[in-house]
Amino acid sequence: MDKDGGMDKDIEAPEGISESAARAALDLRVAFSRLRRRIREVSETDDLTPSQVSALTLVSKSGAATASALAAAEGVRPQSMATTLAALDEQGLIERSPDPNDGRRQLVTLTDAGRERVEGTRQAREEWLARAFQDRCTEAERQTVVEAMAVLERLTRQ
Repeated sequence: MDKDGGMDKDIEAPEGISESAARAALDLRVAFSRLRRRIREVSETDDLTPSQVSALTLVSKSGAATASALAAAEGVRPQSMATTLAALDEQGLIERSPDPNDGRRQLVTLTDAGRERVEGTRQAREEWLARAFQDRCTEAERQTVVEAMAVLERLTRQ
């Protein structure tokens, strides 16, 4: 490892890709994985499995959705999503109601407790990250991150 915690060895870049592009991709993936893991540790989700947290977040973002649509969005089998939703329902975090367009289906939405849970978790994560930037980085470093985020945003556009 080098002084900044990155890997200190040569990168074998695929043909047609510069070493700097391969290095940036590797370093970003590693840093993102570590950051994601650390942010999960900060969350107040000890009583929820990662699948439950993911489904709860997805319901929050999608509003009313069917279990099959949620399963497709998560890339899991409908049976797996049904199990996950049953656990969230048991904890009072989601509710189900008949689909007005198809009475055979149910729409899944967050309860007030589910919304509070998602918002509290989101707020805790954002506060931890903002505090980490404030306490561990200089203003110049924070500005560098802001600039780098503009580059990453450009990379994610189709």
